[in-house]
Amino acid sequence: MAGRGVLPSVGRAGGCCGSALAESFNAILKKELVNRGVHSTRNHAIRDVTARTESRCNHRRLHSAIDHRTPDQADTEWRQQHKTAARNQPSTTT
Repeated sequence: MAGRGVLPSVGRAGGCCGSALAESFNAILKKELVNRGVHSTRNHAIRDVTARTESRCNHRRLHSAIDHRTPDQADTEWRQQHKTAARNQPSTTT
């Protein structure tokens, strides 16, 4: 998977907290915005969902849990590390 640029899941199968936060966030978003609204086009719906998500997530606040960096900085660094690791792995061809 890494050789093809696919990032693995963050959780493990059967983990009690695997995707509970993401599922909760998506359920609330769907209930409050998608199911209660009427959108003229798919692009209009995507813009509404993106605007709602961007307004709720603070991308500038520094978090102590991630070494006093912003979520965007931590995400960018994590992605760069995984890209580098994937490139440095020896390719296995069968």
